[in-house]
Amino acid sequence: MMLAPPFWKGIAMVMHNPFTPSFGIIPPYMAGREDLIEELSNAFSNGLGDPNLSTIVSGPRGSGKTALLSFVAEEAASQGWISANTTAATGMLEDILDQATVAARDFLDSLDDKKLKGITIGQFVGFEWENEAPRSGNWRTQMNALLDQLAEHEVGLLITVDEVRVDLEEMRQLARVYQHFVREGRKVALLMAGLPYAVSSLLSDESVSFLRRARKHALGRIPDNDVRDAMNLTIVQGGRAISPAALDTAVRAVDGFPYMMQLVGYRIWAERPASEEISPDDVSRGVELARREMMEGILECAYRELSKGDKRFLAAMLPDAKDSSLADIAERMGVKSNYASQYKRRLLEQGVIGEYQKGYVRFDMPSFREYLQTQLEG
Repeated sequence: MMLAPPFWKGIAMVMHNPFTPSFGIIPPYMAGREDLIEELSNAFSNGLGDPNLSTIVSGPRGSGKTALLSFVAEEAASQGWISANTTAATGMLEDILDQATVAARDFLDSLDDKKLKGITIGQFVGFEWENEAPRSGNWRTQMNALLDQLAEHEVGLLITVDEVRVDLEEMRQLARVYQHFVREGRKVALLMAGLPYAVSSLLSDESVSFLRRARKHALGRIPDNDVRDAMNLTIVQGGRAISPAALDTAVRAVDGFPYMMQLVGYRIWAERPASEEISPDDVSRGVELARREMMEGILECAYRELSKGDKRFLAAMLPDAKDSSLADIAERMGVKSNYASQYKRRLLEQGVIGEYQKGYVRFDMPSFREYLQTQLEG
């Protein structure tokens, strides 16, 4: 079952390009993430004690982390929670407090309006938002004051943090204070996302060891069947059609990568947007454009972050059609297996490669093999 964003419910489709390759935009269908979203959705209804209220998501660039955070924030809102959404950077704590204050005021003001318009005029008459006074105390004290007011109306607060990083003191402070929120039984949830190596580094930091108890999810590749269903549904509900053969070509190009699914979909739609059906030629041209954009965006960034040893390891994988054994890679590098394992671990944490059976790895980012070959030949 494909999950559509809450704000799409009941809205008629219009003839515009429905694919969303823009940063952080919620796609029409969250393909391949249904189980995770269901767990998080249930956590909001279950409330205190549900372990999924503290969740950390990891994945390489383009795996849909930011879109997932946005989707879950929408889901939380549908269940009576407010959210404060930020990115790990200097000033993030102040940003969380400001966002939570505005969201709380808006939510409770709308709740107050509904009560006043109804037959029963209860405790919300004369409601005043108390947090408008000048702030005093530290961040924890100010957050506690806000959470106390939310608790009076049984409203929960979801904090989402994108692009986590361990070198930021405010990131560590958030983790430490959040631990106290949980211990005090406050209705609060924390959802964080980041690149695999950033999440791994964060969890290795002793000062935030509490986070090791959080639920952890790695966003992997989306099965081809889910990609096919999501793309077909998006196209059909957008008012157009696509043949099975053309759709299969698009699915192969996506290769299970969420960002690539949106990019390929956007480009094949844009070839002849006035046509009722997306043709095989539309797909062929659109896929070529999508691959070029993928290389210039996601793959170029990933390549820049590789060390010389990382590149040697990856180059040693190129002779293999699909899976490469660690023993073969080490032999081609001229090193021992335990030395090669260090680079394997680094590349796994960066999401460049995946390990689907013990001792064997493969390229895990679409078109990265081809991109690497062009860079090494150049």
